[in-house]
Amino acid sequence: MALHTMVVLACAGGEPMTARAIAGKLHRSEAHQSKVLQRLARAGFVASTRGPAGGFVLARPSREIIMLDVFEAIDGPVGDVCCTQTPAVCDGKSCVFGQLVSIVNRQVRDYLQYIRLSELEIKGLGRLVRVQSTEPHDSPDNGSAT
Repeated sequence: MALHTMVVLACAGGEPMTARAIAGKLHRSEAHQSKVLQRLARAGFVASTRGPAGGFVLARPSREIIMLDVFEAIDGPVGDVCCTQTPAVCDGKSCVFGQLVSIVNRQVRDYLQYIRLSELEIKGLGRLVRVQSTEPHDSPDNGSAT
């Protein structure tokens, strides 16, 4: 959710966005979105302003933000965890998944460490988030993009 939040803010063009507006774009609860934004602010990725025109903005240019840093600020380091169970039930050598979990963790880390927020902003991913319709006949191409 933090990664998506950062993309939405990057695509906002520096205009402050409220937690409610971001939550609406991501189809999440405002309470959960507020907690994510607080953690992003503590980590120095977003800044907030109060008042009627207030909201959240990126704390620094998107070209300076590496997505791995955002991920690890919220979820902790992407490690070479072998076991998907807590507490671990094996040492990874006899895991039913083999080395899959370690391989996937390594691939996620390798991918995120080379992606800057500006690359996702350029692709316009924040604008691709659609508002869920309550109308059953609405299609994805009905112009409801936000």
